[in-house]
Amino acid sequence: MDVSLTMWILTIVGLCALISVDFFIGRKPHDVSIKEAGIWTIVWIVLAALFGLGLLLFGSAQSSGEFFAGFITEKSLSVDNLFVFVLIMGKFAVPSQYQQRVLLVGVLIALVLRAGFIAAGAAIIASFSWVFYIFGAFLIYTAWKLIQEARAEEEDEEYEENRLLKAAEKRFGVADRYHGTKLWIEQNGKRVMTPMLVVMLAIGTTDVLFALDSIPAIFGLTQDPYIVFTANAFALMGLRQLYFLIGGLLKKLVHLSYGLSIILGFIGVKLVLHALHESGVHVPEISIPVSLGVICAVLIVTTITSLRASRKQAEAERSAEALTKSSDSGKGSGES
Repeated sequence: MDVSLTMWILTIVGLCALISVDFFIGRKPHDVSIKEAGIWTIVWIVLAALFGLGLLLFGSAQSSGEFFAGFITEKSLSVDNLFVFVLIMGKFAVPSQYQQRVLLVGVLIALVLRAGFIAAGAAIIASFSWVFYIFGAFLIYTAWKLIQEARAEEEDEEYEENRLLKAAEKRFGVADRYHGTKLWIEQNGKRVMTPMLVVMLAIGTTDVLFALDSIPAIFGLTQDPYIVFTANAFALMGLRQLYFLIGGLLKKLVHLSYGLSIILGFIGVKLVLHALHESGVHVPEISIPVSLGVICAVLIVTTITSLRASRKQAEAERSAEALTKSSDSGKGSGES
């Protein structure tokens, strides 16, 4: 898809306008209700759908299909990010009324960093077609690693600060408490960061680790930098509202890691086949409609099986609790 510089500028300006509206609405610290999060989640999804339809009308069916496949993939991978965001919020004890501001700025940092990754990825792919082999192998490895982690079922998971964050805290110092939405304060004659700034940096820089698999994944669906960027942008910008909307449901998505591993493995295989095709080897290539169908099917099945498994586990726990109470009651009656 040929995108002019004017279109790039208009797209970035439009996205900045949407971000400004989002920031204006959430500028006052407050607890985000399920209703507010639900409305804005729908708004962002509708905007992404309209953008995809715009690509269909003014671009091509292939561009539109690539956008939707990329958007759904990035959105599903972003849901996995929310697990870590919950850990970060807990570690830094972020007050509930400030969490929406933390997520908004953190996501903006992530978007800027991802733009750099996308530009670098596009430049590398344009110069070296063999990089598809590396991307494909990395995604297949990541898929296997996700399965291993899911089978390990580590319940006592904790967030560990990255080296960049530790270095910033050591260099500038951190205040001992939150000071509203302030990012810097004067403490003992020295300018130090507040926990608010630290947690924003934690959210933004941690996303870089997720970009290591999400960026190769979307390049496996499309090599168009414009579609890669816009799909990432729409997926990330609705992440804040999604955090509050499905925060309570995250623990119920017990099979999400398995679903994501299947998706990443599938795209990894697609990349390897594409690399072989580019090298002159006659192998079948996986089309965008097939990719979109597989991604949607895996997410639907994963969600259904997760909710069923969570319901059965809850019922088993209630039965065990009732049995324990009945046993304790019987012992009490016998003793009397």
